[in-house]
Amino acid sequence: MDAMSQCECHDTAAALSANTDHARRRVLWIVLAINLLLFAGEFGAGWWGDSSALQADSLDSLGDALVYGLSLWVIGGTLRQRSKAVFLKGWIQALFGVAVLVEVGRCAWFGTEPLALVMAIAATVALVGNLACFALLTRFRSDDMNMRSVWLCSRNDLVNNLGVIAAAGLVAWLDVAWPDLVIGALVAALFLHTAAHVLSGAWKDWQQSDGLASQDSRSTSCASRR
Repeated sequence: MDAMSQCECHDTAAALSANTDHARRRVLWIVLAINLLLFAGEFGAGWWGDSSALQADSLDSLGDALVYGLSLWVIGGTLRQRSKAVFLKGWIQALFGVAVLVEVGRCAWFGTEPLALVMAIAATVALVGNLACFALLTRFRSDDMNMRSVWLCSRNDLVNNLGVIAAAGLVAWLDVAWPDLVIGALVAALFLHTAAHVLSGAWKDWQQSDGLASQDSRSTSCASRR
């Protein structure tokens, strides 16, 4: 392949990469805005409806918005930069998981009377919003750990929303609060499980970036000797 062909291939690859980055940014901005709106709506409804599960789900939306913001920050960055962002995402998920467990424990200790209708309506609205986010993010789920982590967050949202809807049905049917607490605890467990998965993937990327840095260092050393 001659020099001109190599340049053309490089330019084409660069253009494709730029287009992909632009598409990622556009989608991430959209899902970030959706999740901020869902957080505000669900948190208010959870507080009004005295629902641990709904408040936990609202924190999930807030965590997702933070995760999407971090993903926007590192798009087009180095593997090391993306690894740092994924590490932070994992710790955010872990922090929210612990916070939800504390809230569930508080409600279990002091008692709670969740409003099933408020839970069901808020969770259904959130489910529609999160289905839109999931559809937008699915095409990027295999790009790298950064985009996979945001797709995993979106997938978890759907599970959480369905769990809250189920809890609302049980609260209305049985006239007891424990389904709300159980779903809240399960949301916390999902937070912690996702955190472990994301942190594990970030560690692998970090090790890979160390290997690439070592290779670059050796290449630079060899070039200088010549």
